[in-house]
Amino acid sequence: MGAALPTLLLILAGVLVGGAWSLYRQGAPKGAVVVTALLAVLATIGGVLWLLPGENA
Repeated sequence: MGAALPTLLLILAGVLVGGAWSLYRQGAPKGAVVVTALLAVLATIGGVLWLLPGENA
């Protein structure tokens, strides 16, 4: 599952960023936009950190 999981996380982050932007443009409640944006940030951070070399590299 080497590079597949971080790739999927970064793809998910892109979809969530698009979703947050779409929600914002449609005038959705700020809470929904913030939660979606936070999930996008978490997915991005997770994908990037997974790609960093660590102890098992």
